[in-house]
Amino acid sequence: MRQKPKTASPMSNEGRNTYVMEHLTEALLELLHKKSIDEISVSELCNRAGVGRASFYRNFKSKEDILEQFVSKMFEQWQRDCESNANLPMSDLLGMLFSHFENNRNFYSLLNEKNLIYLLKDRIIKICGLEPGLPKAEAYAKAFAAYSLYGWVEVWFQRGMQESAEEIRQLFQNQNL
Repeated sequence: MRQKPKTASPMSNEGRNTYVMEHLTEALLELLHKKSIDEISVSELCNRAGVGRASFYRNFKSKEDILEQFVSKMFEQWQRDCESNANLPMSDLLGMLFSHFENNRNFYSLLNEKNLIYLLKDRIIKICGLEPGLPKAEAYAKAFAAYSLYGWVEVWFQRGMQESAEEIRQLFQNQNL
């Protein structure tokens, strides 16, 4: 019996990776509504997403990595908005950040509920420009800003996001920092 010649998939490697990443992200978010991240196995996640384990490990280092990449993607629009409004006072930029969190309340509430809010810390540090090798005065100033902002975010989530983004902006403005 002759075998049919193999044909290449019409989907590019990039297309396949995007498909895998989207399905793994969607599956992980669904599973997180029922379980903690530690209770979710990679096999269960891959089965839910309809992809193989090799695809998982080709695209991600860990389950947390899926969430970190998703957070990074979500922050891209906020960062573009900030770059186009670079001359705004810090309180307004902070208000824009908290509006981003409000607009994506379901996702960020899930992170908070599952004790995964720490995944935002690296994103906030990056936003604030804290990098190794900075001169000491700049490094400590940026560390103060980054960890202060992370603290505000964490407390707000822990309080159930009771205050509006506008209230947070006004609270920050009243701090006279």
